[in-house]
Amino acid sequence: MKHLLALRLSSLLIAVLLFLGLSAINGQTLPDFQKKGLAYFTFTIHDKSEISQLTRIISIDNVKDLQVFAFANEKEFNRFKILGYSWTLLPLPGDLLSYSELNMGNHQKDAFNRTIWNYYPTYQQYLDLMTGFATSYPAICKVDTIGVSIQGRLILAVKISDSVELNQGEPEVLLTSSIHGDEVTGYICMLHLIDSILSGYGTVPRMTNLVNNFQLYINPLANPDGTYHGGNNTVNGAWRYNSNMIDLNRNFPDPKVGPHPDLEAWQTETKWFMRYDTIHNFVLSMNFHGGAEVYNFPWDTWAKLHADDSWFGFTGREYADTVHANSPSWYFKDEDNGVTNGYAWYEVNGGRQDYTTYFHHGREVTLEISNTKILPSSQLLNYWGYNKRSFLNYIEQAGYGINGQVTDTVTGEAIEAKVFIQGHDKDNSDVSSHLPSGWYYRLIDQGSYNLTFSSPGYFTKTVHDVTVNRLNTNRQNVELVPLNFGIAEKNIADLKVYPNPADGVVNIIMPRGWSKESTLRLTTMTGKTIMETTRFQQQGNPYLQIDLHQYESGIYILELQQGEEIYRAKIVLR
Repeated sequence: MKHLLALRLSSLLIAVLLFLGLSAINGQTLPDFQKKGLAYFTFTIHDKSEISQLTRIISIDNVKDLQVFAFANEKEFNRFKILGYSWTLLPLPGDLLSYSELNMGNHQKDAFNRTIWNYYPTYQQYLDLMTGFATSYPAICKVDTIGVSIQGRLILAVKISDSVELNQGEPEVLLTSSIHGDEVTGYICMLHLIDSILSGYGTVPRMTNLVNNFQLYINPLANPDGTYHGGNNTVNGAWRYNSNMIDLNRNFPDPKVGPHPDLEAWQTETKWFMRYDTIHNFVLSMNFHGGAEVYNFPWDTWAKLHADDSWFGFTGREYADTVHANSPSWYFKDEDNGVTNGYAWYEVNGGRQDYTTYFHHGREVTLEISNTKILPSSQLLNYWGYNKRSFLNYIEQAGYGINGQVTDTVTGEAIEAKVFIQGHDKDNSDVSSHLPSGWYYRLIDQGSYNLTFSSPGYFTKTVHDVTVNRLNTNRQNVELVPLNFGIAEKNIADLKVYPNPADGVVNIIMPRGWSKESTLRLTTMTGKTIMETTRFQQQGNPYLQIDLHQYESGIYILELQQGEEIYRAKIVLR
């Protein structure tokens, strides 16, 4: 009996030791991943150069001097703890506020019947708000579905424009918030912004100008699974990652590291946003975060500066200075008084900012809007007031710089052309005119520039000494001469396709009079047909869109046969 008791005590002691060993290392408490799924922690580094290795292992949230704040799932944390840092666990930001502090779903109206967003909406209320905008202002607003999350929640944007069903070549601007699901101040601010622009149209000159001269796409909630991780009726329990426990803002292709910088497959949400960037030409974009208060501009992944670093610095200073003029003295002071180059703060690989700026030749910045990730609802209106004028300033930047339309000098038709500034452009900072409108937008700081316009089948043209002043527009419409000008036209039966090169989705301008009896096929350069269809959903419409994501990178021939006539276009898939 004594031996049996001793054996049981010995087994119990081993179990206790194993438990202690699993829950602590060198006296440091380990995260309970079974209960929480994610860990939020802080630690101290010896030198900032260590960030380059750490940012590929864990999701760094902030760096203050040599103190690092970070998130990690279990796999990431196991890789991190091998490095030997001492860490301190912190409460997850999504667990800090009570239901009453969040004021969930407490929808109120003031005397002017305007919505007061001093509450966090439930998921269903969010859907109702978004559809309600389009229902209330159908002439200038519609709801766009970017995609669907892993758990089946909708990723929505509203499009605001006086030509809401058309693309007339006006600059496209995207504002997107809360790709980190527990950073939701921007979520509520974007709902305010939508409401203010729509309700001000026709009565407030500045709002009317935005609607009449821009195509605005506003996505208040990029990661609904993360924000409503605690359930559709509360943002309590919101977390940073998506439902696969992947940080979406480390999941995009990276200019330096490559297609999968986090060593994870592209997530469902990532692929939807990549597609959205492909089918649009976003001249300017901003994504909203929390946990700091600073305007962060490219690059995040490289120490080298963007070709338009001075333009980014100017727009950042304008944003921050306007905030400072409309907020308490303590607000928006991080880094250089509210502005920073991303890499100078800390290196990030796989971020949406650098993906859009590099791979789509865009101009995207990251706006850290509040030190507190989930504000008490009583502070939401204050932060909207601090930032609303800066939001408008930023959108209006899309109309400044150099812009215009590129057309064929013979036919007058729009052309897709590259716009390159010799001695200035680098790292994909050049832009292009886009079909069907032929408009281009070159956002750039003050100075004098030589712009070169080039397009296959046309003589290249350089426009010299184009002067730019800040907050002003220099309109440069350009006509390009066909290489076969004066020669009998032999290729009048060509299709027009854009974008080209393409990432997957291709838009086609069909020839006049095309009919449902046509056959569309895709062939390789060796003549092998890999796709053929006679079924069209847009018969008679001059614009057709096809998805070629399933085919490998390379050069293909797109062919439309209608009776004895054959129309062809060469497509480069990246």
